[in-house]
Amino acid sequence: MAITAQQVKELREKTGAGMMDCKKALVEVNGDMEKAVDWLRQKGMAKAAKKSGRSTSEGLVTYAVSADGKHGAMASLLCETDFVARGDQFQAMAKNVAQAVLDHNPVDAAALEGVIGDDVKQLIASVGENMKIGKFVRYQKGSDNEVIGQYIHANGKIGSLVFMTVGKAGNVDNPEVKALGKNLAMQVAASSPLALDAASLDPAAIEREREVYRKKAQDEGKPANIIEKIADGAVRKFEKEVCLLEQAYIRDDKKSISDLVKETAKAIGDTIKVTGFERLQLNDE
Repeated sequence: MAITAQQVKELREKTGAGMMDCKKALVEVNGDMEKAVDWLRQKGMAKAAKKSGRSTSEGLVTYAVSADGKHGAMASLLCETDFVARGDQFQAMAKNVAQAVLDHNPVDAAALEGVIGDDVKQLIASVGENMKIGKFVRYQKGSDNEVIGQYIHANGKIGSLVFMTVGKAGNVDNPEVKALGKNLAMQVAASSPLALDAASLDPAAIEREREVYRKKAQDEGKPANIIEKIADGAVRKFEKEVCLLEQAYIRDDKKSISDLVKETAKAIGDTIKVTGFERLQLNDE
């Protein structure tokens, strides 16, 4: 008998199995929905739906880049336990997720799910543990002067990208520029900045910080003429803590990231501008 798309959709929603597996099951049992569910259960393909509510706090962040280096992607795949996250099957799937982001440039999580979601469900059925596709980011270099620094923490739970431009295209592959990119990506991974600089910081975050210290000064009975000075000082300190370019360098806290960038630019005789960053952490999903 002919199997309709609606039947496949219904069976998929009931079992969490892949679309092709659902269609095959329905064909095998001549369209009987209950028998199709049992068929999938017997094959171990209906486990995914039962596990979908279980917590996914472990996993892996992976990175993929095109052969010409002009496109790249970073993505996260979540699971329940570190034991599974360290397994070969899961690690291969995590890499496949990043590759799918690179190859298909999905516009959102639903689009990425449509590309590789069935493969993840198959692995859920095989391994017996809930998994979920997490956050992802894809980039495309807009010019030959762009440099991308990337870093994934040794345990694979945090990944970061830093975007820079150099004045001379010939310096894109300069070892000092590449080292700067990696070091800045490590900075982002370690210090989790909220913004690139004070100008790009959320005004609401600044005002919230200002109000906290303004109220604190008032409660402490500080004179009205210095309350705003105290609040301004607190905001400046806040900006140094959460803005990447103003943060103290994790490898030498006597210099800021801005100082480090200027130092490298001077060493290579060129200009370097940090234009943005991305950070993926499993627990932020």
